Amino acid sequence: MTKRVVVTGASSGIGEATARRFAAQGWQVIGVARRADRLAALAADLGDSFTAVAADLTDAADVARARDEIAALGRLHALINNAGGAFGMASVEAGDPDDWRAMFEINVLAVKNVIAGLLPALRDGARDAGHADILTVTSIAAHVAYEGGAGYNAAKAGAHMLTAVLRLELAGEPIRVIEIAPGMVKTDEFSLVRFGGDQSKADAVYADVDAPLVADDIAEAIVHAVELPGHVNLDLVTIKPVAQAAPHKVIRAPLTPKA
Repeated sequence: MTKRVVVTGASSGIGEATARRFAAQGWQVIGVARRADRLAALAADLGDSFTAVAADLTDAADVARARDEIAALGRLHALINNAGGAFGMASVEAGDPDDWRAMFEINVLAVKNVIAGLLPALRDGARDAGHADILTVTSIAAHVAYEGGAGYNAAKAGAHMLTAVLRLELAGEPIRVIEIAPGMVKTDEFSLVRFGGDQSKADAVYADVDAPLVADDIAEAIVHAVELPGHVNLDLVTIKPVAQAAPHKVIRAPLTPKA
């Protein structure tokens, strides 16, 4: 039986890496993202194992259209809520409410709306395969506060609590609810977007860090969690590079044993 997975934010970074890994494992992948051109390029690479659905998940009409397109493809066995993002590093006092609003829309409301729209197809998938999965990518920012992170901390904490409540609400159904909370992941876009396109600030985030995580590290964990036996639920997986002890403690030097 071929299984079908939806990956949001599939046009770059963790989402793209996750789509590629699922396809390599024989899944039918439905990639959702705003940038149709990036999805088309991914489709050209992955061929028949990939279906592109271009949609802005902060737009209710787009979510409804994407839901209908996905439902028309048949049963769904897994949903990877990966789309998200951070905007700015301002304090609570100085933070731009528009940045905060954007973070809540993509990290919380979009996740809620996608889950609500796709649960019927996921239930069909659970009947088909014995279980289905809803996996949401949050962040260590959902669990540990740091200066300059208030808006992102709050948004990802909202996604964490949404996930925890969903697990309670779906208890009794064969649908696993999983949260992956990455720490420092070096991708082409996350920090660049956060700092409004300032490449020097984005580069400084990872400067001199001995082996930060990369997108495929998180993708591997996502696929592993979903491909575990159906009775095994990884409620919460926190993943950090060894060089990052906490959001506020990152070692910027080679990692070496003490003498």
